[in-house]
Amino acid sequence: MQRNFILTDVMKTGFHQDLESFISMHTLKNQTFDTVGQYYDLHLFDLDKYDRKFAVIDVRSEMKMMSENPQFAEELKKRCALLHSQGFVFIKATPWESLENVNSTKLYPEIDLHHCKWTGDVSWFWHLMFKKHKNTKFKFTHDHNGSYWHKKHDFLYLNKTARPHRVKLYDELLEAGVLENSIHTFIGKDVPKRLDNKYELPGIDPEHYPRFGKDQDIYELPYIDTVCSLVSETNDNDYEVFMTEKIWKPIIAQHVFIVHGNYLYLQRLREIGFKTFSAYFDESYDLEKDKDKRIDKLVSLCKELKSQCDDGSQVERGNKKWQDIYLQTQSLRKHNYDTFFNEEKLSKQINKTLELFLEFADTSQVSS
Repeated sequence: MQRNFILTDVMKTGFHQDLESFISMHTLKNQTFDTVGQYYDLHLFDLDKYDRKFAVIDVRSEMKMMSENPQFAEELKKRCALLHSQGFVFIKATPWESLENVNSTKLYPEIDLHHCKWTGDVSWFWHLMFKKHKNTKFKFTHDHNGSYWHKKHDFLYLNKTARPHRVKLYDELLEAGVLENSIHTFIGKDVPKRLDNKYELPGIDPEHYPRFGKDQDIYELPYIDTVCSLVSETNDNDYEVFMTEKIWKPIIAQHVFIVHGNYLYLQRLREIGFKTFSAYFDESYDLEKDKDKRIDKLVSLCKELKSQCDDGSQVERGNKKWQDIYLQTQSLRKHNYDTFFNEEKLSKQINKTLELFLEFADTSQVSS
């Protein structure tokens, strides 16, 4: 059995509890992890008994203002020097972000030391959403009663931050008329498009949607009233797959979904145990490496799916194609819901993140 020690926040800047919750869900054989979030509690541990020792530095965007304090910066350097002398290796952590975002942004606090990066991958937001909603009793209804089809709108398409790939797809869908009967937002555009009060989170003013704190919340009605989620993920690059709450929401809601995200995003989703909808509509967009061509494929797909909603019958009176899809995918959508709340499957992905840290520590010890 190998023992690992993690100081989860060198400067105790406020998110060590989330990190410790994440780490505690591992199921790695022959590995134990002791964690502490307070630098001044290190004396309570016999550090010589551990095979590896890690120190996590919080480099979230919120740290910029704090790191401009010269006393903070000096104290961080002092602590890191002492930790390094005690055999600690360093992790710069911002798991709320993708590798692309981290590599394209200056990280604060600025400190030059050998480290590995902790970015989001597939497990971080899965863990956050699992923890937040595992005991929530949702009331999603996607069935129909006789000839009555209660879904009034086509797509649920939510955008906040204005990223180039999002703007391009959004503008093309608008131009093609695809969003005419959809619930869609784009808060970050120069002229914001916001949710109607009816579909916003209860207690939230759509005109003042908070920047932080509510993105992981789920309100049933927008999912009940729409046919399909068009998931607008954070990035669209071809060298990572970053999954956020944006995909986990429709999976929890047992909603049909399309994803505008990284190259091979759906493939990665299937690899970790989920199912997608290739038997019911074209998912070849996921295999398109070129970003612009991927958008072209998404626009074509959405136009085709919308035409199936507009086949001459009123959406609320019933659309046989979509009723059949929801009937035929009932077990698939339930499988995805059950997989999301399967702690063993989540732990398997958490293990992979921790294994990267273990490999980094072992490599660092060899090179030193």
